[in-house]
Amino acid sequence: MRVFIGADHAGYALKEVLRDYLQQQGYEVEDVGVFSEEPADYPDIAHRLTERVVAHPDARGILLCGTGIGMCIAANKRPSIRAAHASEPVSAQLARAHNDANVLCLGGRMLGTELAKAIVDAFLQTPFSAEERHARRVKKLELP
Repeated sequence: MRVFIGADHAGYALKEVLRDYLQQQGYEVEDVGVFSEEPADYPDIAHRLTERVVAHPDARGILLCGTGIGMCIAANKRPSIRAAHASEPVSAQLARAHNDANVLCLGGRMLGTELAKAIVDAFLQTPFSAEERHARRVKKLELP
């Protein structure tokens, strides 16, 4: 599976750890930035990553900022993106299973490395349930 990952300066350190972890797990990872702890605007990274996720519908995205909230707001501006903020694995799992989330947003200043890895694993390893009720609701997320 292809995974796009990106962060602003506040999520940079955890992004670096997660990128390496995902590569070790066998994922095809594309890092969309940032590449240092120099101040950066999170919407720029969110827009860059979501553009790639839309172009590759089978891919997933992971965005990190200080809390994960700003990235989630920015990511959800793009049609066809269903970004979910998670601070523990169960929310990440349910975001995939019930909402067919295609982008995970994490707080680089909120999470330890091992918890972040567990959240990412839950997100990437959980398929969309495709039950009629979930599929119907996900379809309603797209504006007419």
